[in-house]
Amino acid sequence: MEFRHLGASGMKVSEITYGNWITHGGQVEDDAATACVRAALDAGITTFDTADAYANGAAEEVLGRALKGVRRASLEVFTKVYFPTGPKGHNDTGLSRKHVLESIDGSLARLGTDYVDLYQAHRYDAFTPLEETMQAFADVVRAGKALYIGVSEWTAEQLRAGQALAADLGFRLVSNQPQYSALWRVIEGEVVPASQELGIGQVVFSPIAQGVLTGKYKPGRQPPAGSRATDEKGGGAQFVQRWLRDDLLARVQELGPIAAELDLTPAQLAVAWVLQNPNVASAIIGASRPEQVAENVKAAGVVIPLPLMERIDEVLGDAIERDPARTAANAPAQRLA
Repeated sequence: MEFRHLGASGMKVSEITYGNWITHGGQVEDDAATACVRAALDAGITTFDTADAYANGAAEEVLGRALKGVRRASLEVFTKVYFPTGPKGHNDTGLSRKHVLESIDGSLARLGTDYVDLYQAHRYDAFTPLEETMQAFADVVRAGKALYIGVSEWTAEQLRAGQALAADLGFRLVSNQPQYSALWRVIEGEVVPASQELGIGQVVFSPIAQGVLTGKYKPGRQPPAGSRATDEKGGGAQFVQRWLRDDLLARVQELGPIAAELDLTPAQLAVAWVLQNPNVASAIIGASRPEQVAENVKAAGVVIPLPLMERIDEVLGDAIERDPARTAANAPAQRLA
């Protein structure tokens, strides 16, 4: 495993982060989830990402149990706040002072830890004054409940405004967690340049585009049984559906020979691709089986030569989404409750 600094902070994280969105508390049973976490630890992963909204708190509980007994100082545990939780009442969402300060205590209890290494704003809250949110985060840090603060899917403008307020309050934003893959590059035009300027690193999710970049989804065929595209129970199907176009899937099949040139699987190539961006601190992988963790971890430390990076661009062509406006579109347009 290789390690990188998280933004301009002094903390290092593993190049591969294990994330339990969708899977823990939802798609897979607790025993399988625990086996995946143990496989991540065995593979050298020290960074684990979750959120209070995942399975309405159950994902945090599963992760906490799976990490029990591991030396806490050897881990980097991340969680998030924003989306509706608990009974989902009128104050059980957003980034108000009330919700942030109550949510961190709930997350710590579920995770079974006294602090998290990184506490993240899961989205930008346009309905709470940014000053209120940043003051709440400052108080979380001062109370020792989080060591660092990050955000997720914020625009370049939002990052600049948040960082300016954070600096006035005596802390810094160190990370952003956006979607990023060879197919989804919307952060490259504005978010990454702003982040480099501000000392913010990316911890990216969906580097395999919900499994599409593994090549297992074939044009003109039904999704394989047991794949995320068939997961109606855990919600995976709704997220992968947008990628299941025959023209796009045909292009993805052409990435197989490129991966083979590097002695990688298509999934490993996809994870290694996002790690070529120097502003990326870590790529989040998920898994429903331990062997998936062991395989994807092999992307750490891989250097993809420039000619092959250019060939990937040529193969994917106009299937690549680059519009920076898609980041703002990911933020909820109205308060969720």
